[in-house]
Amino acid sequence: MRTLSLLASIVVATLSVPHAVAAEGAATAETRTVQVGADRIAYRKMGSGAPIVLVNRFRGTLDTWDPAFLDALARHRTVILFELPGVGYSQGAQPATMEQGIASLDGFADALGLQKFDLLGWSWGGLLAQAYVVDRPARVDRLVLLATNPAGKNEIPLQPAFLERALKPVNDLADEEVLFFEPASALSRERARQSRERIRVRPDVDARIPSKPAQFERYFAAAGAFHEDAAGRREKLARIGTPILVIAGDHDTSTAGQNWFPLIGQMRNARFVFYSQTGHAPHHQYPDEVAGVVQDFLDRTGDG
Repeated sequence: MRTLSLLASIVVATLSVPHAVAAEGAATAETRTVQVGADRIAYRKMGSGAPIVLVNRFRGTLDTWDPAFLDALARHRTVILFELPGVGYSQGAQPATMEQGIASLDGFADALGLQKFDLLGWSWGGLLAQAYVVDRPARVDRLVLLATNPAGKNEIPLQPAFLERALKPVNDLADEEVLFFEPASALSRERARQSRERIRVRPDVDARIPSKPAQFERYFAAAGAFHEDAAGRREKLARIGTPILVIAGDHDTSTAGQNWFPLIGQMRNARFVFYSQTGHAPHHQYPDEVAGVVQDFLDRTGDG
């Protein structure tokens, strides 16, 4: 009887494991907050292992990352999403300069007790991630740049098709096909639909997406100064020894991956991965594959 009871306990425990794992996944991860100076910064945390902090895109919130990508990344890492002050679930003054964004990220890392960490930035978040690693190189082990552009002058500007849709208060699937995918590709359009459905498992995703002109202006001001590059971050990034992975789609209407070409051969420790028939969100079009590329890079360039 004791043996049967033990076997029954093992079976019950085994059957319970998938539900426990699912409850801790990206789609249901708890939203937490931490005080950083006068700001209350929101974040989510999932997975286990060495920490990687994710910095979001223009108008991105904790809700707008694809859960499939986050869950794949969290199989081997502690994935930490955070929002800048004044964005999404966070409270405070939204940064209008990269220096203010760096201070917010610094304070957030301090509040979580992160001395060193890997850093991943998508789009506008990739600009901040570059500025951070240049200004705070001792804090970042490895840098992943997703669909973003380097500091300084870039030959291929934002495309009109992006600007026509990016500033709408709410974006529908047709908008997202242009903003983040490649509408000329049937595969990319289908992946856009699937990604949107995964993201919208959480309720009221649109409610916290920045939609006011004053918020847009702060994004634009910080990005504009970054590209004017009075701080010389483009040259500094080319010289830095931190391992860097750049991932891009070949049909990105926002931050054309081809703008990195002049830096190939100059950067000291960089890898470049391009996806064909892919737009501004390669990690949403190919969540498992891109997470695997990121994980392989992190494994091969450090102890994590």
